[in-house]
Amino acid sequence: MSEALPPRRDTAAALVAWGNAWLGGHVGLDEAVDAVERAACPQVVGGLPDDPADMPLRRALAALRVAGMRTLRLALPAPGDPLGLTGPPELNAAALDAGEAVLVGLPDGPLGLVPAEDRRGSSYVGIRWRCYRSRPGIADVPSLPEADRQLAMAMREVTETLLTVDGAAGVPPQIADALADLRDPERCATLAPGYPPRAHRVAALAGRLAVVVDLARRLEGQGLTAAQMSRREEALRVLDRAVRRARVAACNSAFDPVG
Repeated sequence: MSEALPPRRDTAAALVAWGNAWLGGHVGLDEAVDAVERAACPQVVGGLPDDPADMPLRRALAALRVAGMRTLRLALPAPGDPLGLTGPPELNAAALDAGEAVLVGLPDGPLGLVPAEDRRGSSYVGIRWRCYRSRPGIADVPSLPEADRQLAMAMREVTETLLTVDGAAGVPPQIADALADLRDPERCATLAPGYPPRAHRVAALAGRLAVVVDLARRLEGQGLTAAQMSRREEALRVLDRAVRRARVAACNSAFDPVG
């Protein structure tokens, strides 16, 4: 049985966003860790090269900073699309199983952190980050402007398809509400301090669209024909791909050159 969490796609994003805010001097370590654990749950890190024992997230980040940690980058892989990853296969397989990973930039070579469920006793549920060696290199991910354009195009095309296809059976109220929320930026989650305004906007929109994808897949399109189901699934695949790229580009833009 795999120990990986179901694809949440928010645990790693929170660690990257708040970790980069801390590395950039915009927040303190305590504030960053509190925000990460508030977004998910208590977290520990195991398997660091110099100290493989499990340690609280706060102590692990401090140890990585002493080791020369410069950046944190997000990976959101899916089958056939290792977005944000450079290998080796062991890291890629674990990250694909979890649906997310964090790449830690270090002078001696990057590390990959992959989240898994951490249960202790009858009531404690947390996250344990397992450490893997990662191959050096630049992952094939879009720039923030490119991801922004792709997300806007996908949103227009896919939203029209979903409304047209699902309209035959009536658009489920959950999806209608999620689509309506796209017009309300105050209800969209955003990044940590220090990110450019465009990154905040792209991350917020991608977060709401991720909800649309998850809802649509759970509701399964009751009452649709086989052809309509095929169109619907292809639309959701396109939107999911654009959403993942937008979230990666936004979270990884903390140290992009201004302008």
